[in-house]
This record gives sequence, structure tokens and C-alpha cells, in this order.
Amino acid sequence: MDLRRAHVRFKVENAGVLEETPQGGSVFTYLEGWSETIACALPVHKRQVSWSPGLHPVFQNLGAEGWLREQQARAGRLEEEDDLGLLLRYGEDCIGAISIVSVDDGQHVAEPQFNDNLAEAATGARRTISGVQKKLLAWLDGDKYQAATDTSPATYIAKYAPDTKPDLLRNEIFTLSLAQEILGADEVTRFERGNVEGIEGYALLVERFDRTPDGGRLRMEDFAQILLKPRGLNFRGKYESSYEEVAVAISQHSSRPQIDLSRFFTAVVFNLLIGNADSHLKNWSLLERPDGLRLAPQYDLLNTLIYGGEYDTRTALAICGDKVRLDHVDWLLVEGFGTAIGLKPQAIAFSLNGLKKKFAKTDRLTPPPAEDPDGFVHRYVDVVRNACARVLEP
Repeated sequence: MDLRRAHVRFKVENAGVLEETPQGGSVFTYLEGWSETIACALPVHKRQVSWSPGLHPVFQNLGAEGWLREQQARAGRLEEEDDLGLLLRYGEDCIGAISIVSVDDGQHVAEPQFNDNLAEAATGARRTISGVQKKLLAWLDGDKYQAATDTSPATYIAKYAPDTKPDLLRNEIFTLSLAQEILGADEVTRFERGNVEGIEGYALLVERFDRTPDGGRLRMEDFAQILLKPRGLNFRGKYESSYEEVAVAISQHSSRPQIDLSRFFTAVVFNLLIGNADSHLKNWSLLERPDGLRLAPQYDLLNTLIYGGEYDTRTALAICGDKVRLDHVDWLLVEGFGTAIGLKPQAIAFSLNGLKKKFAKTDRLTPPPAEDPDGFVHRYVDVVRNACARVLEP
């Protein structure tokens, strides 16, 4: 079998070469003269980094998961397990500033085989995004959203509800709106509900914060990349860590570590309060800012507890030594977590009291009169109110 090679681009420039090894691993080598680190786990002073089990996690975690990965494999006539093959076909535009381009400009690319218009729009360009939900890249053309092509901008992510959970988008929209009110608008991704031309059904349109308004690429790394967590056979690698481990990485790589640790603590507690048992490594990132790498705004927020056993009811990552059932999280646990990541008692109290005041003040947790007592809003509110009573009261 011929071993494949790829150019690794950072923003718009070739930064290095990624190669397969005969033993099934991979090697990344910076180009001679390249002087900028492109990822926390690929420091430029090392020049060459090897990964024996397969594709290096920095690159592997650029690939799609779930529905989009399945559609990409079908459209490109590739094996779903072929991480590098999928990136060679779809990796010219990934989340963040890294992209993957085949060294062989004449590489044969199979004609896509589409299942429907959503799959066609999601796989028609040489671009990819991570995550398991039905989604595609889009851009705003005047006042209409269009599916991204190879030549268009790709400044939005359009997310669609799966057939098995038709209220999932409502859940995410409700949660993002609540997060903007509780955490602040700058701490949460911008979004709106809308339609993409030619695609049936409404979407959650999330504005990408790893792109500048003119489409420029910003460095962004999720913590599965930073902490070198391979996806694993069942894509469980993103759950194999702890919130304390994320905090250590923030301390090492953020340009404002103390501020970002406080932001991280508040955001973790918020996720616990809303019943989000799926706040894994890929839902936390560092983002390029003018002053360096900073903790990225919140994204992919859900109340998973309302789905019962369909999700794990424990924290996605370990906290204070173990994965904890969300209905067992209390003030003592989060206070211990804050202490463990280096926050002073005054900072912990300030964060928790601030959350308490804002949750008490919001009108979003008042179900509308017409809402069914067993409906979505009532179930959501019950989860949050019970959590606030446990976590925000010493």
C-alpha cells in the first residue's frame, strides 16, 4: 500500500507535512524555516512529532463524527475509519486554522454519491466540521443563508435536529439563550434560528467565532487536541479526562490564565446547573485572540437530563476524582473543584453568588401559561431549579 502524505496548512500557508508510517502511525514535520507553533501539542521547537497508534490526535480530532462522517464516507467512497482519507477529501477547511491538503495535486477524488439535499449540501465542498449532530457549513448571502461551497465563505454552522429527537434544536436554542443571559453575550456563541436555501426544515445557525468577518482563519483547538486524546473506536476519547485536567491546560496555554480559570469555573458550574451531561473535551476550546490564546465562548449547550437514560446522567468528565451523577452535585463539590483548580475562596463565592442572582432574576425559567405541565419547558425548569437549590446554597 502506498503511504499517503499531506500538506498541513496554517491559515493560508504550508507549515509542514503529515505522513503515514509503515507501522500504521503518523509523523508531522514542520517545514524548514517555519517558526510558529500551529497547535499546543505540536510545539515548533520539536520540529517533528510522531504518533504510533494512528493519525495524531491534533489532526484526527479535526474530522467529523456521527452523521456527517457517515455522509462524507459515502459521498467520497471512503471507509468511515479512514481518518486521513476523510481529511484528504474534506480537510481543506477545518475548524480552526489548520487544514489538510494532499501532496499529490492529481489525487483521484471519487464522484460524490448523495442521499438527499442535506447530505449533498454537507458533502459538496472540501470542508469539514466536528461533532455528531446533523450539520453543514453555511454563509449569509445578503439576507439568505446558503450552503457553503469550495469558493464561498463558511462563516456559519447550520445544525439540524435528528429524527429521533425533534426537540433537540429547541433545547439548544433555549439553552444558548439562557447562557447568554446568565453568562453574558460575549461568553456564548452568537446564533439564530433560520433556514438554509434548498434545505428542508429550520436550522440553528451558529456564527463561527474561529472566522473573522471577512472569512480569515483563527487558531482554535479543542481540549481533545490539546490533551492528546484520540477519538477511540467508539469516539469515547473525548470523555476520558477531567475538568481539572482541562484547567491545568488552561493554566499552561492561556495568555490570561487566572481570568480564564475563573471563566472556566463559572461555565462548568453553569453546565452542571442546566443538566448538561455531555460537556466533553470537544465542547471546550482555546481561541486565538489579539492577546494570545484564550478560553473560547460556550457552544454546543444542552440540557441532557430531560432525555433520561438516552444520555449518561453523570458528568461527561471526571470532577473531584470521579464522574458524578448530576443530581448529586452540590455546593461542596463545586467549591472543592474551584479550590482544586487554584481559585481563591473569594473568587469561588463571587462566581456562585453571581450565578445565584442571575438564575433568580431570569424570566426564561417561567413556563408559559399554555405549556403542558409535562412539556419540554416544565421538565427543563425542574432540572435547573433542583440543581440551583443544591449547588448554589451552601
